This record gives sequence, structure tokens and C-alpha cells, in this order.
Amino acid sequence: MAQKPGIPKGTRDFSPTEVAKRDYIFAIIKKHFELFGFQPIETPSFENSSTLLGKYGEEGDRLIFKILNSGDFLAKADENFLKDKNSSKVTAQISEKALRYDLTVPFARYVVQHQNELVFPFKRYQMQPVWRADRPQKGRFREFYQCDADVIGSKSLLQEVEFIQLYDAIFSELGVTATIKLNNRKILSGIAEIIGAKDKLINFTVALDKLDKIGEEGVVNEMLTKGISQEAIAKVKPLFELSGTSEEKLDTLKGLLASSDEGLQGVQDLRFVIESISKLGLDQSKLELDVTLARGLNYYTGAIFEVVANDVKLGSIGGGGRYDDLTGIFGLKDMSGIGISFGLDRIYLVLEELGLFKQVVELPKPKVLFLNFGEAEANYCLEALKAFRESDIKAEIYPDAFKIKKQLNYANKREIEFVVLVGEEELQRKRYTLKQMNSGEQQTLDLEELLQAVRNS
Repeated sequence: MAQKPGIPKGTRDFSPTEVAKRDYIFAIIKKHFELFGFQPIETPSFENSSTLLGKYGEEGDRLIFKILNSGDFLAKADENFLKDKNSSKVTAQISEKALRYDLTVPFARYVVQHQNELVFPFKRYQMQPVWRADRPQKGRFREFYQCDADVIGSKSLLQEVEFIQLYDAIFSELGVTATIKLNNRKILSGIAEIIGAKDKLINFTVALDKLDKIGEEGVVNEMLTKGISQEAIAKVKPLFELSGTSEEKLDTLKGLLASSDEGLQGVQDLRFVIESISKLGLDQSKLELDVTLARGLNYYTGAIFEVVANDVKLGSIGGGGRYDDLTGIFGLKDMSGIGISFGLDRIYLVLEELGLFKQVVELPKPKVLFLNFGEAEANYCLEALKAFRESDIKAEIYPDAFKIKKQLNYANKREIEFVVLVGEEELQRKRYTLKQMNSGEQQTLDLEELLQAVRNS
């Protein structure tokens, strides 16, 4: 008995309807990327392991899918590593490539490789799948699309302002009311400094970033296990309950970070961005300063963003931030960049749950179906079929000379507007009978009249 087919956990098949809905989201995101001046690029689905590993922190590295070397990949593996079951050292010997974890690190690699061809500041957008060996759950997949926009080669805070506007423009057109959360890694670094945990900044931010998932108690316990003292945690606790307007929060942070130059710089940067957005206004989105927002990726150095849908509990549907020297890991120093990402798959789930796909998505389908009465009649229809397509009118012919009822049923199920009937009489008279499926109205026409009738409908 043949084994029942299946797909790996965390991956999905997409029906024609689902693809059409996804294309609708892609089209809106792409339109606004280009309105804001971004250019498209693409990078390979897999990279050299050395490009990816060590760029996302310990947790990120664990979630990278490794690709086994071709051929007898165990031949070059150290027998002692195999005997000791030392997976990390064995992996380095049997896997030289990996599926990309995100689009940002490959973009940094792209910039370094093509730096002499680019005009800086370079604004790129990229819409491609990424892979993570994560535990699948609602809104979290192992294969999913990211839609990224980045500017590299500028330290101007105007970029932060523009990215907030870009988020607002896209989610407003999609009909999603969103909250854009904003913080700055300089503030987090300043906080780590004043509580005496500067050497544990990564552990501090990784734990803090989980506040909305595991709660205050869970964050405290994780910090303790990472070696952050109870005294240091006590100094952080007021951040969990920081309230008031963004301006009031900034004033509180300014006092708290008075002894940290880096922290005060972060406050100053945020104040510029928040005041600029306050003057410009947003369409549907809300901007919120969230001092517990950390985002676990190690390469962020300045502003960090996270977007959530206000009416659906699903986690973030977008995120990003500034990275001052990501290209430096590939040898190109002092090239500040900033970027944001849209999680297509979660955005899809949000639109589905809110019923926002209604009346916006139409499956690709022909406007005209030529019915098949037999070989001679079908061959006669091919000339008309060619003329329709040359006139940019979508048309197809039913491939088999089945019963007409079955062919009409096919047209009805696909909601095709017109069918063309060519029987013995039409063949002799060099005519076509056009039938409007909804009304049942029929008329017999020559080819030019047939084209005109469909074109004007």
C-alpha cells in the first residue's frame, strides 16, 4: 500500500484562492515600497553557513536549517566528534551551507559584495521566503515570507520617521489598525550599564524581549538564571510599569539614565522621531513608546520597531530596527543601515480573521470559454482563441469534447462570464455563438463582432 503523502510540519500548500489573497498583500506592500523609493533585489535561498552563523545570537543560530554537504558527507567528519556525539563540531564538518534565517544578513552580504555597483544611500526591498527550525504554532511557521525594506549608507533619523510612515501607509491600505511599538537599543544598553549588567547585555535584552510572552515573573526568572543579580533586576522593575504619554516616558527615562551617555543619546534619538511623527500625523496607526521592547537580534544598535494588529491577538506582524555596522562583519566598516520587515503570513491571518479579503480578491480566470464540440470545431476555435489573447482578453478552450452540460458546469464553477459555442452550423457559416452565462442571452457573430461584443461587455 502506497504511503500517504504529506508535507513537513510548519510548511503549507496554497490553493489558487490563497495565492490570490497573498498576491493582493504582496501588491500593496510592493506599491508602497516603490512609492517610498526602494528598489528590488533577490538573494539565494541558501547561503554559506559562515555568512549566517553568529549573526543572530545563540537562539537564532539554533533555529537555522543546515544543509548537508553533497555526497558522502560523513567521510570527512572527525571520528572522535562522532564518537563523542559532539553535534556542533560535527555539523561544522558536514554542513557548509544553510537556508537563510532572515533577509537582513544576506542583504548585508549583498551590499559588501556589490558595493562598487551601488549608489549610496542604497534603498532596497526584498520579498522572499525564509526558514526557521522553530516549533510550529498559529502564526509561526518554519517556512514563511518576509517583505523587507532597508536603507543602508545613512545615519539620518529621518529614515526612522519614514519607516514609521511606511508601516502606517501599508497597514492603512490593507485596512488593519496597528500599533507601531518603538524603542532604542541605546536605551536598553544604558539601562544595563546603570544596573551593572553591561557585560550581560545580550542576556538582558533576550529575556526582556519575552515580557509579553512569559510575563514579568518569567522574565525575572530567566534573568536570574543568566547571572543577572536580584539587585540589578530590582532596578529594572519600574520599567515594567512605566506609563503615561511617550513624552512623559521619555522624561522619566532621561532622569533614570542621567549617568549613561549612551542611554541619553537613545532618549534624544527617540524624542526626535516621536516629535516628528506627532507633527506629521499617522493615518490609522498608533505610535507607542515601549521601553521593554528589545527584539532579540544582536545586530540592532539604535531604533527598534515592532508592529501588532490592534484587533487580533497574534503577536507581531512587522518589526525591524537600525544596525550601525552589520556590513562590518563582512569587511565594510562604518555603513549604518536601518530596515523593517512585514510578516506576510501573519498579515494574511489578520486579514482573514477580520474579514478584510471580502471583495478585494478575484481569482485569475478567463472571460471567455470556448466549448469543445469535436476536433473540427475545436480547430476552428483556435484562430478566435489566438485573436482574443492578442487583444489581451483572457480566454481558454475546454480541452475535451465531453458532454456540453459538463463543460457548462465547468464554466459556472469558475464563474466565467461568456461561453462560445461552435457546432456544425457555425462551422459551415464561419460564425460563433456567444452566450452570456448569467442572462442566458445568445447571439451569433463573426470573429470581429465576437471580439467587439466581449470587449465592450
